[in-house]
Amino acid sequence: MIIDLIYKYLDNEASEAEVLIVFEWIQISQENKEEFIALKKAWIFSALSNEKSTMPIANFKNLKNSIVHKRRYRFLKYAAIVLLFITLGKSTGSLNNLEVSFSKVVVLELGDGSKEYISNNQIKNFVSDKGSPIAQQIKSELIYKIQNASEALIYNTLKVPFGQTFKVTLADGTVIHLNAGTSLKYPQQFGNNKERKVFLTGEAFFEVAKDKLHPFVVECNQVRIEVLGTKFNISAYPDESNTETILVEGSVKLSEIENENNTVILVPNERVKWDASSKKFNLETVDSGVYVAWVNNELVFKDASFGFICKKLERAFDVIILNSNSTLTAQKFTGTINIKGSNPEDILDLINLDTPFQYSKQGRIIKISN
Repeated sequence: MIIDLIYKYLDNEASEAEVLIVFEWIQISQENKEEFIALKKAWIFSALSNEKSTMPIANFKNLKNSIVHKRRYRFLKYAAIVLLFITLGKSTGSLNNLEVSFSKVVVLELGDGSKEYISNNQIKNFVSDKGSPIAQQIKSELIYKIQNASEALIYNTLKVPFGQTFKVTLADGTVIHLNAGTSLKYPQQFGNNKERKVFLTGEAFFEVAKDKLHPFVVECNQVRIEVLGTKFNISAYPDESNTETILVEGSVKLSEIENENNTVILVPNERVKWDASSKKFNLETVDSGVYVAWVNNELVFKDASFGFICKKLERAFDVIILNSNSTLTAQKFTGTINIKGSNPEDILDLINLDTPFQYSKQGRIIKISN
């Protein structure tokens, strides 16, 4: 059973529930983890040879059965593969980290360094190693409650993979919607600190609980965003040159972390872009609804380039889009896309009605041509 699921996971064909089973099996013991790493090494080597792994399932089972009694044999069996990996150099650079990734499921990293793999269809209570309650998961939402907190802050980190969104309610009542490909670091309890600080990579929509005595602070990409109680969206993906903040309600102040005098204050329906290279804030008036529509599973575009749309689709559906159609590249598009229950092919077919093109899809990769 588990061998079949590992096969599906490595071939990127496993469902969210099946990936969760694999991850839980890996966490059971160091032996399971070592076996998974060995199998993954063999699979990657096969992929780099442009051959789909065809090792019979029986061989995998034999390997599993020999883990305890034939560790030395296993080492010798995979030594040649490991040596080949070393000589391959840069071609395997992105594959060197053989730790379990969070490519398909939401990952919660607790203060003690342990990881919980979250399936969106479960209801679960998370407790510390001492049995103290940490948070409750209700399907695609994680809820923290106010508790007696120690002076030392204990941070959790929530990582949302591409293709999913997630929601977290912090202990102070602040609600945060996390978009695909986003990581949020935050305290389990804010305690008696002067401010409520969290750290963001990716995109999130914040509904901050009011507390005049304890400002809410978000730090991301050299920028500090400070609020008392408001609704705003931040986009701070590491592959983008600008960090964007759009204010829906209330007021926020942004400042450069290393230069507090470099600051700007937003009012509703304003967007500010932070350019880390020039150290400048660029302010403009916008329709904030366009930028927060993703919270309701919609993507809204106004005169958007095809490249911009592709980037949104890649994150929403966890795909890679390669476009070689110069006509599409020059086009601008306006419209609303409901991503819930849709797939990237549906959306590309709609765009195809306006500007004809051809595309093919293999696994996660979509290639667009003339």
